[in-house]
Amino acid sequence: MRQPKPGARAALGLALALICAGTAPVRAQEAAGSSGAEFQLGLPQSGILTIQPDRLFSESAFGKRVEREIEAEGAVLTAENRRIEAELRKEELDLTERRSEMEPEAFRALADAFDEKVQETRRRQDQKLREITQMGEDARREFIKASLPVLQQIMREAGAGAILDHSSVFLSADAADITALAIARIDAVLGDGAADEDGDR
Repeated sequence: MRQPKPGARAALGLALALICAGTAPVRAQEAAGSSGAEFQLGLPQSGILTIQPDRLFSESAFGKRVEREIEAEGAVLTAENRRIEAELRKEELDLTERRSEMEPEAFRALADAFDEKVQETRRRQDQKLREITQMGEDARREFIKASLPVLQQIMREAGAGAILDHSSVFLSADAADITALAIARIDAVLGDGAADEDGDR
């Protein structure tokens, strides 16, 4: 259940592009003049920052919580599928044993009804799997949206004009990667993203 969706990576890429378009870069000299504490926190002063989108989500408290929930839902669905499969196999065996005692037309009617039941069950279980997958995709979009202000702040503090997907950068200094810093700051703001008793985050 852990594989990242290409659509989520593309969404984050678009979000980062919007950051670049909507935020005026701060001059590195101005950022450096405020305090040396940011350097101690590992914030580079660079015109270009990079980030690892998959790691940003999967190593965040939010992403870990979503992964646990999806794995739990997947385990429930797997157990349900095994139970249904055993029931259908038993029903099929019973129908086969009754065949010799039935008229061909009557058996054919029961066989067709059983086949339709199998197909409908498969469609229903496949829909449940799609819903679980959609849960993960929706959670990623929610995470990206909630993370944008944090990423914008990091970009301003670094005096950067862009945050790029690390995998698309041919050559860059390791210090330009802000993934770990972004995870720490996002965790501080979002936590694991679970709703509290009042339904707030």
